[in-house]
Amino acid sequence: MMHGDTAARMTPQAFQALIDEALPLCALFGIRCEHIGYGRARLRMQFNPAQIRPGGTVAGPALMAIADATLYAVVLGMIGPVELAVTTSLNINFLRKPPPADIIAEGRILKLGQRLAVGEVLLYSDGAAEPVAHVSGTYSIPPR
Repeated sequence: MMHGDTAARMTPQAFQALIDEALPLCALFGIRCEHIGYGRARLRMQFNPAQIRPGGTVAGPALMAIADATLYAVVLGMIGPVELAVTTSLNINFLRKPPPADIIAEGRILKLGQRLAVGEVLLYSDGAAEPVAHVSGTYSIPPR
């Protein structure tokens, strides 16, 4: 196992409370935290017809929103509730057209340093085996 039995520094409930209060955009997208482990997180974006773009697929900005929130959960699961950890880069590769359904985001850490954290997220349509997008990103961690 990548991180042994190290406990997460934040519970899913505490993370949800933090984003509900500090990031109201997550509530607009229907983003809910389902799991946080040390260096891993799973979030769900509830389907909403307002997320659909021409062609009947979930819009890219909605996919980017859940991916970024998932990376935030991954990082805070390792460092605790450091609200000012911020995205410095986010790259997304769209692999398949997601149908109108919930989006499941599975995130993991690739490298945690003193000032930067690099992670990746795979996005899935609920019930599908193959990912609809692959996301990599970097977070800046403020000095303690």
